[in-house]
Amino acid sequence: MNNVETAPKVKKETKNKIRVEFERTPLLERLKAKFVNLYFFQKVAVYIFKFLFLLGISFVILFPFYSKISSSFMSPEDFVDVTVVMIPRHATLSTYRAIIVDNNYWGAFTNTLLLSLACAILQTFICCLIAYGFAKFKFKFNGLLFMLVIFTMVVPHSTLQLSMYMKFRYFDIFGIFNLLGGGVTEAIKVLKEPNLNLLNTFWPLILLSITGLGFKNGLYIFMLRQYFKGVPDELEESAYLDGYGVFKTFMLIILPLSVPMLVTVFMFSFSWQWTDTFYTRAFFSQSGPTLMPSIVKVPRSLDTSYAGENMYVAAIRNTCGILILLPLVILYTFLQRYIIQGIERSGITG
Repeated sequence: MNNVETAPKVKKETKNKIRVEFERTPLLERLKAKFVNLYFFQKVAVYIFKFLFLLGISFVILFPFYSKISSSFMSPEDFVDVTVVMIPRHATLSTYRAIIVDNNYWGAFTNTLLLSLACAILQTFICCLIAYGFAKFKFKFNGLLFMLVIFTMVVPHSTLQLSMYMKFRYFDIFGIFNLLGGGVTEAIKVLKEPNLNLLNTFWPLILLSITGLGFKNGLYIFMLRQYFKGVPDELEESAYLDGYGVFKTFMLIILPLSVPMLVTVFMFSFSWQWTDTFYTRAFFSQSGPTLMPSIVKVPRSLDTSYAGENMYVAAIRNTCGILILLPLVILYTFLQRYIIQGIERSGITG
């Protein structure tokens, strides 16, 4: 027993003695002992390899962005000047100015902002409500219904494009409008005599969001379900004992605890709707409201008829993409902490 108690003291005294002797040696000897050895060289080699590896990956990822941003400030003369590689010689904002004015950027920004906000808010709340039901309530065919939710993530949306287009082009719920207007005979003619045409309006996307059938809603429901399954049941039981109902518990207890996850789903929904081209092309025509994808074109005020036309036109389209993505980058800058927390708690990562 005594040997066990004195062993740590001997080891500590030995370390102190070695340290004192090392500090008394000359500085040159200490530097040689510390840096001139195989372990130090191996450590330096590993650090250099990691640095070069990360530098190479960063270059591969960031170089395309830098080249697009750089070309957006180039004048037409820079695209035919062989001495101009990455840094513009005649820097100008004419490309940005033309896109904003000629392509109605602010109109597209306002319309897309309203549509994206509406869809993101509705999808976040509806998917949250559906996911909470799947995670916390046991009912018949729970597993089967959730499999159908997952199945919506697998089915290509292009297979549903025609049916959704026809449904909203000749919109009538179960023929109710035709029944009220002209009887059963008229209800059969719904495709020839439509009552409502919802195309070129926000209603198709709003209705899809309200019913939980919007773009990527299956993914949002899955993420939120995984998060809610990790919420302790004791919180809900305590709320029920305090007299809270199911919906009140959901609104006052569950939602405040789920802010990071809700922000993540909101950002996913907002970003996908902001840059969406599938539904906007299906439900909106040239005569409809101007949205972000429609600004990707060459402005009328820019003259592209010269030797460097192809490079100049590509730079203009890249500049349109930069203006589309810029609001998302700014938004992500302020919300990235919540997004990272939500993804960590969603169960979709290792």
